[in-house]
Amino acid sequence: MKSTTQELIQESLSKAISYTEYRTLVAQLVKEGKSTGPEQTEDLSNYTMLNDRRMKRFDKTVKVGETIARQISAVDKKVTLVVLTESWCGDAAPALPVLHKISELNQNIDFRIMLRDENLDLMNRFLTNGGMSIPKLIFWDAENKEVLGDWGPRPQPAAQLVADHKEKNGRLLPEIKEEIQHWYNKDKGQTTLRELASFLLK
Repeated sequence: MKSTTQELIQESLSKAISYTEYRTLVAQLVKEGKSTGPEQTEDLSNYTMLNDRRMKRFDKTVKVGETIARQISAVDKKVTLVVLTESWCGDAAPALPVLHKISELNQNIDFRIMLRDENLDLMNRFLTNGGMSIPKLIFWDAENKEVLGDWGPRPQPAAQLVADHKEKNGRLLPEIKEEIQHWYNKDKGQTTLRELASFLLK
């Protein structure tokens, strides 16, 4: 018998890790020249190393403004922010520090990370245009055990940047990674913060 999405989430949450544990894991993988996931390549370990550096930077540079901080701290429902990701995922590096900052503002908001390739049944319930794009955030009502919605793999303006690039070139060229990274660095997590806060405040 097929598990429901709710059952899959509850099962996966028992193996999920905190942001601090994830950062420790990624730092360890960098030392070993590895990445998460069954496939191990030089490219994936290089992306993992890059992401480790980027997360360190975003941990310092992401600032939550007073108004949004006040709104988030007033959320009175118990919500778990469940993220499916892998250490090599470029879009996760700017998003995870934002989620961590949000969870720090309110005891009702928990933030848990799980690896995509260890949770494929769950990932397949949250595809983006038929693909297993990550990071994928699931808003989970911890009291009523139900999915409130999902977000990802990237904020709307960055998604538009990718869509425009694909339309113009007929496919995604290597330079799109640089374009997106430049956008993330300039944005400093503010768009992701606004998009996630607006969902939590519904």
